[in-house]
Amino acid sequence: MIQLKGIAWDHPRGFDPMVETANLFQKTNPEIEIKWDKRPLQAFADRPIEEMAFDYDLMVIDHPHVGEASRKNLIYELNLNKKYENELLLLEKNSVGLSHQSYNFNGNQYALAIDAAAPVSAFRDDLIDNPPITFDETIKLAEKSKVIWPIKPVDSISCFNSIAANFGNPINVVPEKFIDHSLAIEILKMMKKLSKLVPKDCLSMNPINVLDIMSDTDDFYFCPQLYGYSNYSRVGFRKSIINFGNMISFNDDKNNSKGSQLGGTGLAISKSTNNLDIALEYSFWVASETCQIDTFYKSGGQPGHLKAWQNEVVNNDCKNFFINTLDTLQKSWLRPRYDGYMYFQDKAGTLINNFLKEEIALELTLDSLLTEFERSFSVNK
Repeated sequence: MIQLKGIAWDHPRGFDPMVETANLFQKTNPEIEIKWDKRPLQAFADRPIEEMAFDYDLMVIDHPHVGEASRKNLIYELNLNKKYENELLLLEKNSVGLSHQSYNFNGNQYALAIDAAAPVSAFRDDLIDNPPITFDETIKLAEKSKVIWPIKPVDSISCFNSIAANFGNPINVVPEKFIDHSLAIEILKMMKKLSKLVPKDCLSMNPINVLDIMSDTDDFYFCPQLYGYSNYSRVGFRKSIINFGNMISFNDDKNNSKGSQLGGTGLAISKSTNNLDIALEYSFWVASETCQIDTFYKSGGQPGHLKAWQNEVVNNDCKNFFINTLDTLQKSWLRPRYDGYMYFQDKAGTLINNFLKEEIALELTLDSLLTEFERSFSVNK
């Protein structure tokens, strides 16, 4: 028996489809077993790839880690294998937004986008007929205590970045320059205004926490900005179904949709594997249209293949989650991926979260963000 080990993240969306695809792969390859472990969501966001690459053949990763992986030569460059050249081109063509490109760094493809996600809006259509589509409309509903919003540190920086992208002026648009000073002030003020109108517990919540509350109680009708999870739009996953739509407009242009911050996950192969050919065959199958529309989605996954997002049967199964949020995904902004960005993401999230807690003043928050952003370019040199 040939055994491969993989590591994914601890949520039905992240773990269950990997286990199911591994089981199905073994049915057609009885001599091969792929065993999946899982790690917490927070570890998925900030655990260095180096801590996993020597223990696992396969890794489900977040694209901002590819800079580190490239510098340390930890992950196999998929483009080097000519056998899968056509498959790579096909996956690039059928990418949801920049999902496929997000794993391409320094001219090499380090992972396949098996999962696509970005901050979108969430609501209960049994509790509200016309959910907000602008920031001002969100504030009015929040004044009635019907809005919930995940803003723990890692989500605080995600929200900041998404708002900047929604304004059409994302961070680092000029290389190694953070953001326009006045725009940063405006975004921080908007975040503070909304944070004062949602439960204080939001400051320690992630999207899963918010969606669990929204689906298990009738206390909140709306969330303006959180990573979408199609699981919550499927019958039987939780007590109540949650609907999703494009992220709200923060400049009050109701027709504006410049996207948010691209998320999702990629399937990467460690250079330490002793079974490269098997890992390649499995990975490209998991990322394929055939698997993504069928086994991957049906086992709880959130596909990264555009044909799955456009598939009528898939959408009918989840209250049109994919079609209703696709515009945001297609226009989403790609985070920096240089080796050092993860340092900034960690520091910036804590700074913004502390600002929202009123533990640090506005100007000091911005000054510290600028300092940490500049430092991130040299932290790993």
